[in-house]
Amino acid sequence: MRTSRLLPLEKRKRVVATKIESSISTNSIKAEAADQILDDIPSPPAKAPRRARKPARKNDQPIDRRDDYRTALRLGSHVQHDTMGCERLADRSASPKDQRFHTLVALMLSSQTKDTVNAVVMKRLQTELPPYKQGAPVGLNLENILAVEPKLLNEFIWQVGFHNNKTKYIKQAAEIIRDKWNGDIPDTIEGLTSLPGVGPKMAYLCMSVAWGRTEGIGVDVHVHRITNLWGWNKTKNPEETRAALQSWLPKDRWHEINHLLVGLGQSVCLPVGRKCGECDLGMEGLCKAADRKKVLEGRKIKAEKMELEAEALDGAAVKVEVTQDVLVKKEEGIDGMTTVDPAGEAAARLRNQPPHNKSQQMTRPYQGNDSTTSSRPTNDGAGGGRSE
Repeated sequence: MRTSRLLPLEKRKRVVATKIESSISTNSIKAEAADQILDDIPSPPAKAPRRARKPARKNDQPIDRRDDYRTALRLGSHVQHDTMGCERLADRSASPKDQRFHTLVALMLSSQTKDTVNAVVMKRLQTELPPYKQGAPVGLNLENILAVEPKLLNEFIWQVGFHNNKTKYIKQAAEIIRDKWNGDIPDTIEGLTSLPGVGPKMAYLCMSVAWGRTEGIGVDVHVHRITNLWGWNKTKNPEETRAALQSWLPKDRWHEINHLLVGLGQSVCLPVGRKCGECDLGMEGLCKAADRKKVLEGRKIKAEKMELEAEALDGAAVKVEVTQDVLVKKEEGIDGMTTVDPAGEAAARLRNQPPHNKSQQMTRPYQGNDSTTSSRPTNDGAGGGRSE
């Protein structure tokens, strides 16, 4: 029996794959390719260096509020002032007591209301408010306000802001005046501010207008806003502004400042769109909040206007000189020649008419040379006709 010899199987050689890392990474190849692409793109044109912005002008000079106020007075002398303010709406034909009541009611209606609307409502109350009894006068007085129904009063004043609240305030104030003040408005700041709907500003204005006593400055939104713009004070509310102004402004100026600044606030220094180019304070560099662009434009316009006015004055002076020279030449003639003018032609037409007096027959001797004796002109009475 044949036996096969089992031969041992060859051992498989184990092949170990070794990963050889290249020193050149894939990322670096991509970066080089991207750089090549970027190099092929043309570079944009170089931008001009940006000019540095001119810093805002600083005004570190101390504020001379008295000079500012004098300038504001000069500016206020030719601005359009408020002619329908609540302090001017009292009926001057009414009794003094009723006029004081008119002033108080107008002030109570004025908040959040345009002056033109307030004036219309006040006029309607003064002419249409029904009398409290038969035979009593129609119009605005304490008795008629006490008697009128709130609904009807609300219909009279519906055009003003917050008319529902003001209807209640006016009715309540009328009752307080009747019960505590003997039918006349209070004559103290404390008494006025105790009335519903009456604040410090209204009270000070009412005292000044109705009673003729200036005990404080009536600070409204215009006074508060403008004085802070000018740098007179740094206050957060009208009461702080009032105290700040009263600390330096002479008392004899307290009454006029409200009227002055309200006029400026309504015509020049507006809440939106201030006309800094028309404001003397801005033009003279006294207002820290002035719009510099508007000021420069205003100065340019003012300079051009002054130049035109100067040219007009020079032209008028030259015109006067030329006119006088022409008159002299018409009177004397040039080189002995006749000067024709409308007045002379009119006189020539009247030559044959008898003169009214001997002065018209006077002639002036000719003073030319002898070579022109054949054609020597002589003046007739009017200086227009000529005879040989």
